[in-house]
Parts: sequence; C-alpha cells; structure tokens
Amino acid sequence: MKLTFWEAAEAVKAENDWKQWADFELTGLEFDSRLITAGNLFVPLKGANDGHSFISSAVEKGAGAAFWSRADDVPVELPFLKVSDTLKAMQNLAVYYLKKMTPTVIAVTGSNGKTTTKDMTEAVLSQQFKTYKTQGNYNNDIGLPYTILHMPDETEKLILEMGMDHAHEIDFLSTLAQPEVAAITMIGEAHIENLGSRAGIAQAKMEITAGLDKSGLLLIPAEEPLLLPLINGLPQTIKTFGWHDADCQAEIVTEQKEQSTFKIKGSDTLFTIPVPGKYNIGNALIAISIGQWFGLAEEKIQAGLANFKLTKNRTEWLKNQRSVEILSDVYNANPTAMKLVLDSFSQMATSGKRVAVLGDMLELGPDSAAMHASVSEHLNPQEIDEVLLYGTEMKALYNALKKNYPENKIHYFTKEQKDRLINTLQSLLKAEDMVVLKGSNGMGLNEVVEQLMKS
Repeated sequence: MKLTFWEAAEAVKAENDWKQWADFELTGLEFDSRLITAGNLFVPLKGANDGHSFISSAVEKGAGAAFWSRADDVPVELPFLKVSDTLKAMQNLAVYYLKKMTPTVIAVTGSNGKTTTKDMTEAVLSQQFKTYKTQGNYNNDIGLPYTILHMPDETEKLILEMGMDHAHEIDFLSTLAQPEVAAITMIGEAHIENLGSRAGIAQAKMEITAGLDKSGLLLIPAEEPLLLPLINGLPQTIKTFGWHDADCQAEIVTEQKEQSTFKIKGSDTLFTIPVPGKYNIGNALIAISIGQWFGLAEEKIQAGLANFKLTKNRTEWLKNQRSVEILSDVYNANPTAMKLVLDSFSQMATSGKRVAVLGDMLELGPDSAAMHASVSEHLNPQEIDEVLLYGTEMKALYNALKKNYPENKIHYFTKEQKDRLINTLQSLLKAEDMVVLKGSNGMGLNEVVEQLMKS
C-alpha cells in the first residue's frame, strides 16, 4: 500500500492532532489484528467483537498506526487517527487510493457465477495487463475496500466482485469503485426472501450501474427478460452474451467432465475452459467480451481462458482414494443455478453411477418449498441414479421425487443427521462412480466433501 500516515489522515479527515507524529510510510492495512505485520495500519471494526479491544495485540504484531473511534484515546503508545466510524474511514481511504493509483475497475455481480467470472476475467486480462482481483469472497462493504487497499502498486486492471443480499448494497459498492466495465452474470433466486421477487433481484443487480462510467460497458445475459426494460436510456455501451441473438454468442463444440470447448459467433477460434457446464461457458463469454473491450487479441483471450484457476469449491473436480469422482459446487446455491449444474452433470460420461447430494437453498422466502420441489424436473432416474437430500427445505424436493424415483434411490436427512448422510454416501459410492454436491454455504457440504476425500 503506497500511502503515508499523514496522507491517510488527510484522506479520511482525521479529527485529532495527527501531525504530533512524524510522517512515515504505511506498509499495509488490516482489520484482523492476527494478520498485522510491521508498519501496518490497524482498522478496528465493530462486529460480534469490537476490534478496538485488540489494539494491544495489533501493537505487539508491529502495527505502525490505527484508526480509532472510541471516545478515549488509544491506551497504548501508537500514532492514531481519530474518526467517527472506522469502517467508513477505510471506505473513504479506498476511494482516495483508487483515485491515486488509477487502475481501470471491472465490476462483476450476479446471483451465481460471479466468482468464476471474476477468475476468468482476471486470467484473460493478465495476458496483457497487470491485474488484481477480489480474493476469496471479499465482495461486500468491508471486503471491497479491503481489496482496493491491497492491490499491488503496479495494478492496471482491478476486477472487483460485488455481492449483496439487500437492496442498495451494490449501489454503494459501485459508487465507491467507479467501474469502467460492469457485468451481471445471471438473475437467480438468491436472497429473494429480502428482495421479494426475481424482478426485485434484477433491479438490485442493476445498481451496478450507479457508479459505472457513462462511456463504459455493461454486459448482461441475452436470455434474461427482466433486465431488458431496466437498460432503457442508459448512456453506457450495452452488450449481451448468451446462446441466442446475443452480441457475444456461443456454440458448444464439446462438453467433457473437466473441460468445455466452444466457438463464438463470427469467429472460428476454439475456446477451451478447464471446467464443465453450459453455465460456465456463459461466464466465459463475459470474460471474452471484456477482453475484446480492452483490445486483446483473440489468441490472448484464448490462452487466458485455457489456463484460468478456479476459486476453491466452485465447480471443482476431485478424486478420492477409491477413484470416486467428486464435483464440488458447495459455496452457494439457488434454484436456477442448481438446475443448471444438474443438467450438465446428468450428461457427463461415466462408467459408474451418478449420485447427487443436494442441500437446502437458503433465503428463498415464502415460496421456498415450491422452489425446492421444482428441482425435481431436472432429476431423472435414468441419468442420476441416486439422490441424497439434506436439510429442512429439501423435504419438499424429497416428496416431489417420490413420483419418479424408487423409494430406495432417494434418501432424506435432517440438518442434524450430517454424520448419517456421510456414512450413507460413503457406503453407496464405489470406484468410478460420480457424485455432485450442491447447496448453500450455510449447509456445510464442504465438510461432506472433506470426508469423502479421506475415504
């Protein structure tokens, strides 16, 4: 982080006499005192625990300075900047830092696929530019400014993932980041409990245009009618991606377990991505469109996509000691995304049986039972041999599947029966079988994946 103590003080309009300390270079910024290294600026945030209580720990780790919002002064010998709100101060510092370092910002949001799209876009743009992207899921009002303040000094293109579960959250993030390019991957049902309907979700995702450069680019899915009325009158260049009548339109050449190959309209170039699924090709179309916007040659876009690295637990293929193939997609879930994964999984070649483990999709509101039951249309006993369902909400899907599946091929477990789920799964999986695991992060299916990998 290329900032001095005095510079940070002026950027956040610190209220105390900060010039009593000589100016010095800050080496970075952390809000977790355990991560502090020598010369860092410590940002004590108020959450379940008040970060101010960890100031002594931060000093022991080598903190060079701290933001401070308590009425009393810092209880240890340390240069500090008095602010009314430490989170707001970090956000203001991020805004200042963006203006100072002037990277081009690319913003990505959507109900599903935003992390994969971010990873693909970074891989493409890094073929020509110094790039940095959101690490992990640092995509909210804390994680986004933190990401900005951690980008390397030489960053030219900054790819920021923007998440939300309520209205006005992406508006804030977009206004803070001021992107030149923004992309909406898809409109699903995630957080519909808070936003009322898919139309409400579409409106919340369109908040990404709040800070979007008037001469910038907005990318939206061609097959999403809810977005079309919301783009009328926007000054930005608007391009669509998808399978029919899209500006960036894909034609699938081959789909395999560990990769997909496709072409785009108007080009004979074959693009290969090291992940399965039509939905991931859709994400790749966004990365291609962004690469084109910044003038990358098709060969560079092709190379970037071929070698991109996926964030853990997003469409990740694993194989355990018994040669069971495991498709782990357990970070989040909504009905649209779950159906897309099941459609793709159903067609994957295997010499064994296909098994699906599906956990509750959370925050779907009063129509949750119907949304869970609707997944039954994407489960066929001729394609997916056995189904294991986990969680309160999955009881609706269990009841719906009774019409098509033999009773001994569908299994239901309550949230308290995770151990039983694991034992049942391990007993029915044999060498060469293939299993997909999909559910909301709060269901902890990653623990099931970990146990499978040990067997």
